[in-house]
Amino acid sequence: MDARTLRSLSRDLVRELGMFAPQCCATPLTPVEAHLLIELESADLTNNQLAERLRVDKSNTSRPLSRLQERGLVDRVPHQQDGRSQQLRLTEQGRALLQQLHQQLDDRTAAMLALFSDDEQQQLRTGIERYLQGLRWLQQQDGYQLRELQAGDQAALAALIRTVSAEHGLTADRGYGVADPQLDTLFPLYQGPGRRFWVLLDPQGSLVGGAGIAPLQDANESICELQKMYFLPQARGRGLGRRLLRAALDFAREQGYQHCYLETTAVLARATRLYQQMGFRPLTAPLGNTGHCACEIRMLCDLSGPAQHAEPALAATGCGCGSAAQP
Repeated sequence: MDARTLRSLSRDLVRELGMFAPQCCATPLTPVEAHLLIELESADLTNNQLAERLRVDKSNTSRPLSRLQERGLVDRVPHQQDGRSQQLRLTEQGRALLQQLHQQLDDRTAAMLALFSDDEQQQLRTGIERYLQGLRWLQQQDGYQLRELQAGDQAALAALIRTVSAEHGLTADRGYGVADPQLDTLFPLYQGPGRRFWVLLDPQGSLVGGAGIAPLQDANESICELQKMYFLPQARGRGLGRRLLRAALDFAREQGYQHCYLETTAVLARATRLYQQMGFRPLTAPLGNTGHCACEIRMLCDLSGPAQHAEPALAATGCGCGSAAQP
């Protein structure tokens, strides 16, 4: 699906939900007023907090809040922690009207869900949850930049890899990627056909993550390896690992690779879940020769089509240990 199609479907959804209607169901509430009452149902909030929750400017909530107060649906009360500020609170009348609205909307939604099977309802829930997660990730990624590795990034990248490795106990003496002799001079290793390394910069321009693609040594030329995927704590939980991994796999396909291999460890559980979500499947034996020997999880992604659960008939050599760390 392309961006224009998703935007069109989103507009259709907004229209069908009645977000442009003058009132919600059989209540005297506008859509904005209804959303404000729903936000106040669980806690007293300031105007600024309400605006933030609705993703609008404060000026867009002030007027409807005044209308709600004039109709006796909300009250202004002193802020419990800040005596200079006020919070909005639902009145009993406001709660009664909101319950009426909930019942009408619940009945309508239940009737719609009844048109679908249990499996279809689960697919609907999963799709909407993923859509919302993507929108939240996008907001959290504001100001972050993904670009190719430059020679001047080498010292910061090596320091990042050592920091994240130490955080998870991936020490050099145990055979992890942090022991690579080229760790301080990675830039030359990712120059040339079939090789590339990306770094992630935070809004202040500091290097906070990275990952690379290169041919898998001593393996079929159709296989590449995902290498040295590391993220500092402040870059995690923002969907940035998914963003970087998508760029890496797209590059691998463009270069003609048919499979992407990686090695990791159970210590990095969140990373392993991400790899699975992005199409990687476990292998029972290592492929190629990564030069490491400590990572017990080996995974492969089929780049030519849908993710495959079966292992391809590829030569397996070496001990195997992934350099990929938790995003």
